[in-house]
Amino acid sequence: MKKLIVCVATALALFSCQSEEQNNSGVSNTQNAKRSCASNDVLMRQIAEDPSLLQRMEDIERFTDEYQKNPSAFRLVNGKIEIPVVVNVLYRTTAENISLTQIQSQINVLNQDYNATNSDYNQVPAIFSGVKANVGISFVLDQVIRKSTTKTSWGTRDAMKKANQGGLAPTSPTTKLNMWVCTIGGGILGYAQFPGGSSATDGVVIDSKYFGLSGTANYPYNLGRTATHEVGHWMNLRHIWGDATCGSDLVADTPQHNTANYGVPTYPHYSTCTGTPIEMTMNYMDYTDDRGMYMFTAGQKARMDAIFAAGGARNSFAQP
Repeated sequence: MKKLIVCVATALALFSCQSEEQNNSGVSNTQNAKRSCASNDVLMRQIAEDPSLLQRMEDIERFTDEYQKNPSAFRLVNGKIEIPVVVNVLYRTTAENISLTQIQSQINVLNQDYNATNSDYNQVPAIFSGVKANVGISFVLDQVIRKSTTKTSWGTRDAMKKANQGGLAPTSPTTKLNMWVCTIGGGILGYAQFPGGSSATDGVVIDSKYFGLSGTANYPYNLGRTATHEVGHWMNLRHIWGDATCGSDLVADTPQHNTANYGVPTYPHYSTCTGTPIEMTMNYMDYTDDRGMYMFTAGQKARMDAIFAAGGARNSFAQP
């Protein structure tokens, strides 16, 4: 628990510095050609605005620790989780009004990546073969809601989730995963809300240029892995480097990374952290290109399982 408090305190300090460099939309003025996920920045803002969120997240971490020690005591209600997904499309141009085919392709990718049926799963190096995991969570497209807008970009302050700001309010957020597809701006590919936040803003936001396999999806983020990464955050996974130099992602079976990795690093890529471990650059929670990420670990699966277990933060999704 102390690790979480220290990590959050450090990140809050960093966020207070970063916010001075952001425009009113909450997005950096500097465009970034590399993968950029705003989930941690959004979390820090939410904690600054609502300090009680930190206590709720500490409670979630305490529960997660207990679950990992004795998972049989926190039985899932219907065993295998199937999550209904509502996709909210906010568009200004015809291209931004992505097709149903593109939307379904993203659902298909989530199902493959979270059930270890992705075609690149067999590329996991032998050194990590003992910890690679089939998460065993499925997704089904429940509804697509579309809304025309005049906005050229939405930023990261949740405007797309609020009807009074021109966006779309979430649909049944305690039982359905809401995804907003829109132009975020500022080089941000996507962001998610971690468990413990307000249901009024709960869900995942993905820029339409990085959603699914076809249509507007842009190389090297055209394989749907941005959503896989962001849904991981929504299920309580942290970035694999812990958003700090040689930080902790609160998972025991992932190697310590000195920082984020980009592109597709040549294997083996060694960390500069203590012990110089080989980094798990192919993990979905790193920052590599879509073609360079293709695995979760058993420890990450345990963290995700915990939020759906009886007493977990997203147990309402586990109901029959």
